[in-house]
Amino acid sequence: MDIAKVIVDVPVRSTDRPFDYSIPESLKLWIEVGSRVAVPFGHRTVQGFVVSLESGETVVNPGLKPIQEVLDLLPPLSPELVELADWMSKRYACRRISALQAMLPTALKGKAERLISLGDVEEETAFPDDELFPMFADSGDEERLITEFIGRTGEVSMKQLTRAFPEAAETVKFMLRRGVLVESQSIKDKMGKKKLKAVDLAIGITAAREALNKFPKKSARQKEVLSFLIEREATLPMALKEVLSALQVTASTVKGLEEKGFIEISEIEVYRDPYQGRDFKPTTPLPLTAEQEIVYTRISRTLEEQLHEVFLLHGVTGSGKTEIYLQCIKRCLDQGRQAAVLVPEIALTPQMVERFKGRFGSGVAVMHSRLSVGERYDEWRKIREGKATVAVGARSAVFAPFSNLGLIIMDEEHETSYKQEENPKYHARDAAIRRAEQCGAAVILGSATPSLESYHASRAQTDIHFSPVLLEMPTRALGNELPKVNVVDMREELKEGNRSMFSRKLHSALAERLERGEQTVLLLNRRGFSTFVMCRSCGYVAGCPECDISLTYHSRSDNLRCHYCGHAEPAPKLCPECGSEHIRFFGTGTQRVEEELGKLFPGIRVIRMDVDTTTEKGSHEKLLNQFRDKKADVLLGTQMVAKGLDFPDVTLVGVITADSALNLPDFRAAEKTFQLLTQVAGRAGRHQLPGEVVVQSYTPEHYSIVHASGHDYLSFVREELKHRRGLHYPPYCRLILVTLSHEQLPLLLRMAENYAMNLQGKARNLRWYGSLDKLTTDVLDLLGPVASPIPRLKGRYRFQCMIKWRGAIDVIGLVRQVAEELEDSVRDAGLQISIDVDPQMLM
Repeated sequence: MDIAKVIVDVPVRSTDRPFDYSIPESLKLWIEVGSRVAVPFGHRTVQGFVVSLESGETVVNPGLKPIQEVLDLLPPLSPELVELADWMSKRYACRRISALQAMLPTALKGKAERLISLGDVEEETAFPDDELFPMFADSGDEERLITEFIGRTGEVSMKQLTRAFPEAAETVKFMLRRGVLVESQSIKDKMGKKKLKAVDLAIGITAAREALNKFPKKSARQKEVLSFLIEREATLPMALKEVLSALQVTASTVKGLEEKGFIEISEIEVYRDPYQGRDFKPTTPLPLTAEQEIVYTRISRTLEEQLHEVFLLHGVTGSGKTEIYLQCIKRCLDQGRQAAVLVPEIALTPQMVERFKGRFGSGVAVMHSRLSVGERYDEWRKIREGKATVAVGARSAVFAPFSNLGLIIMDEEHETSYKQEENPKYHARDAAIRRAEQCGAAVILGSATPSLESYHASRAQTDIHFSPVLLEMPTRALGNELPKVNVVDMREELKEGNRSMFSRKLHSALAERLERGEQTVLLLNRRGFSTFVMCRSCGYVAGCPECDISLTYHSRSDNLRCHYCGHAEPAPKLCPECGSEHIRFFGTGTQRVEEELGKLFPGIRVIRMDVDTTTEKGSHEKLLNQFRDKKADVLLGTQMVAKGLDFPDVTLVGVITADSALNLPDFRAAEKTFQLLTQVAGRAGRHQLPGEVVVQSYTPEHYSIVHASGHDYLSFVREELKHRRGLHYPPYCRLILVTLSHEQLPLLLRMAENYAMNLQGKARNLRWYGSLDKLTTDVLDLLGPVASPIPRLKGRYRFQCMIKWRGAIDVIGLVRQVAEELEDSVRDAGLQISIDVDPQMLM
């Protein structure tokens, strides 16, 4: 008897371990490590993943339950991905099932479904005896109808049965008790393969041509269909609806041909292609500059030797990083290996897809959240079945099911969106490096503004797991200068009577571009019309009833909305507290900027890109195509306009409020501000026309704004590292953020204090606890518990503890152990503990 160790899809702590199941003889050839299976668990059937196989000789318990079925012909996970999930579970203090599920498309996250089939009962005993069961004397007809209904397909879901016979609950229960009906459970996926009816010739091409001459006149339409199929022999089978549409014939005409034996109609499987009907213009490799050549040669050497190595590619905006990516991928594919390209979700623009599809054609699979569930599933299947050799996608593309991965590229590696904020809270950079280690692949981390952790690691070379080779490209590929950056002090503008959201400098620069027919990108890192609504009489601020945060006003829908929980309510005309009419909108959002542009420049054409205008499928592409075709003068938006865009006529970039993020309670606030300003400035003057940037700020003396205006990354790094070293923040230590939440504040406070005391006590016993001021390794410090920056979200109060540590000690395991002990001792289902290792968001 062979044994499969299975992680079951029951996301609770007590099941976070492999369970043993016997493998039936009929399934032995089908089950592998990574197979998705249906297994009995308690009184139900659940989905699970095989994580290892063992010989039956080692089994102590001979009464093991057998695996019920294998859910896929090909295992959706490779042994390499199963091992990666195990690593993620330890690294990010998450359950193994959560890590495994993160690797699968939504379509494969199946759920158990109750199925009803006919039991093995003699026909004469199938129906009740009226004398023995007088209460069911009139149920015979109903039973026959139910039996016939199920007999047509052999099996129906409970939902189908109750919908067809809504009044027959007692009869169905009675039939189940007698064995006339049998209930079972099966795992059903959320999405299946797409199939459609297709037409093909049932006879040889010569016979078909001969048959054309023998058709009677009354069958002229059938003759037309057969002639049409003969002409398109090379593209058969062809979708039935395509034939009907092209010839304007009815389905019965085509059916008549099938009855005569000339054609056959069958179901074929088709891939849902998100880019169907799109022609991507083929591109050829561009000649490399001297800088690019040095970088490409160094990476090529590693690819040729098929070694694992991590490169940090620091290249200014417009230095030609994408061309390096494309040529490295080509080198990787020439070796018969595959490549994954990760880009931040907001930078996954149609332009980016076009570049890769133009170079590698249909061999590129695109994976991101704006595709439908079915499209994502089919793109994932193209990779697993070897029909795609390049995957381009957001952070989850790191789990693309390649069998021979040779290269992982992570563009804009500094982006915080590479860190998943929901469970499992993994960072795609670390997962990419670990996966590349497994298969001897190279990793390229590219950015104009690398994260301080990556840049410091490349300089210090002290971490055996993460010491990237630094490659630099300090000049633009076309030889053009980086755009001139003008910083405007908005305090001075206010003193001189300018109360507009546009400085005089930005106003005149915009007017010049409109006159010359050039384009402008405006960045405001905030959506909505205004940031909050306040009564000027009593000071009332409209807040969310579920979260401790103010509501944002949206003018188009005339409502107030919470951007955390989604709560919405009509905008008040009078103050709810004092009844005053003096209720006003404060702050500036993208909608308000759009309105103000229309007042200042009548007839100006503005495209606004934010979460509100890009919710519909294809909306990103539609808006960017309009801007590329010069159907707008200004592209106004949030962070999504700062990255990945390359338009030749954009000569002006304006930043409305550069310091909006500087005052957030986040030690990375200066770094994020510098990165955003540098990235958005890089959208200007990328081609022949010179570019200009206007940055509006109320704190223009802040070092992040000063260094961004001078395109001086190294000076910013030196200054920021001084602050980080003094306050013991990454890269000089690592962090874990533990957030506890509960609906009752007093109970939550007590539990948060218990957590901190227990963690501190255990750390002291292990001699780990101490101050990070002492330049020693193997030390842990604890801050908190304190109320979270947003102390209540979705009706739950929140407290947090910050753990800082250095060295090779297992702090993650300790933090997880203390959390589990607290959950066991409290046994309160209302308590939630979130562990975020290496957090990117501290809110």
